[in-house]
Parts: sequence; structure tokens; C-alpha cells
Amino acid sequence: MQPLVSTAWLADRLGTPGLIVLDATFVPVQPDPPRDEAAEYRAGHIPGARFLDLRALSTGQATSLPAADKLAERLGAIGVGDDAQVVLYDNSPHHTATRAWWLLRRFARGLPVAILDGGLAKWRAEGRPVEEGEDAATSTRFGADPDLAPVRTKAMVLAGLDHDTPQLVDARSAARFDGSEADPRGLPSGHIPGSINLHYAGFFQGDGTWRSPEELAALFADAGIDLDRPITTTCGSGITAAIPAFALHLLGRDAALYDGSWTEWAADPQTPKVTA
Repeated sequence: MQPLVSTAWLADRLGTPGLIVLDATFVPVQPDPPRDEAAEYRAGHIPGARFLDLRALSTGQATSLPAADKLAERLGAIGVGDDAQVVLYDNSPHHTATRAWWLLRRFARGLPVAILDGGLAKWRAEGRPVEEGEDAATSTRFGADPDLAPVRTKAMVLAGLDHDTPQLVDARSAARFDGSEADPRGLPSGHIPGSINLHYAGFFQGDGTWRSPEELAALFADAGIDLDRPITTTCGSGITAAIPAFALHLLGRDAALYDGSWTEWAADPQTPKVTA
């Protein structure tokens, strides 16, 4: 299974034993009125899909990595076993299937995982079927297999500021990055010194599907990012940082991710901050 699959590919394989579709919709910065991801799932989802509930997979803030046993318990509860194949999709402006992909890569590294290109919006636009209600999955046991080596902490990022090797890619908008737009969480504005801005929206075409590998490589090159050097991705809260990380995965590259991102960095009065 390729890391990025089409709606046609999935439609041909729905119901295949061992293939599990997970709705990974999550809206970390809520509009007014707020969205209820679980209610939206029950109102209409890809047939047979189960609700991952990214909002619940945190340790007090939306961006925190869950404990390995917490994620394993959730996967087991929705019927994801160790021998499953998983396809993730979302209906979020933040493309949160990539965040789910990142979590599964960290805690279920042997699990084949793909993202549905274009998500639920493309599925619906093509007139494909959706169903209502809750999928009645049979619970099972899932054994977590953590690999946290690519996770970066604030201390690691601080230490890297004194070296030229790590490249920090910030997936927020240009206005959030340069500080001309206020932080939505009321934190100081700006960015981490030395980071490079590459807005997550640029990785997608107008219909929400991913750009071609050639276009993705050009995005990084045009931003001055060397794919042959180590890269750490960051954003506002660790969610959209998974988007450039997945793009690099499509290009055959691995990336680290600073999970605390600007929410953690800006909240610390001792960390250096840059505005432009």
C-alpha cells in the first residue's frame, strides 16, 4: 500500500478484510460556533470508517503526544489490530490525517498506514456513498511499538540553535510567522530564530489533493531547504507540522517534528523569538 491512496483505490477496496478506514478529523483552532468532530462523523462518514478521536488523544493540550498505552487502547477499542492496514482521512482545514499518520508512525511503526488523497471532501464531491451513525467495530488488542527518536523537545530545539545543521521548517502562515498577525492563543507573535516559513496550504492543490512529488520538491527547494540535511518541522501546535513531514515522506525523506511547536516555545519567556 502506497502512503497516499486515491478515492478510486479506496472505493475498490472497501470491505477488504484487514483494511480499516479511520476518520481523523480534528479542528484544533475552533471557529465560532465550534465544530463537533464526533457529531460530524456520526452524521456522515465513508462506509465502514471508524472515528479515531484525535482530540481525545492528548495529555491536556491538543498537541501533546499521547502515552503509548493510551493510543494502543484507543486503536484496540475501534478494532485496529496489529495485522491491520489503515487508511486515514479527514474533513479539516488543517489536514489532520497527517497528524494521525505521524502518531501511528511513532507508536505503531510496523502498521501499514496511508492517507486518502483529498479526504472526505473529495470523496463526497465525486458522489461516493457515505453512511450515518457509529461503526460497530469489534474491539481487539493493539500492541504499541514506540519510536520517539524523531520527536523533538524544546530543549533539543534550543540546543540546535547554536548549530547550522538542523533546518527548522515552520508550517504556519506568513503573517503568523512574521508576527504581523496575532497568535490565536494569545501568545507572543513571531517565530523561532533561524526557522524557514513554508505554509502548509502550499502543499495542496485547489481540490485538497496533494501536489505532485516534483511540485513538492520544488516547494522545499524554492524555500532554500536542503533535503539532504536534517529537517525538523514545527507550526503553531504540532498539528500542521505533520504536513511537511508527510510531504518529505512522499519524497523519500524522514523529518523530525517539534511537537510543542510555537505554543510551547512562545509560552516560555526565556526562549528567543524573532519578528520580521
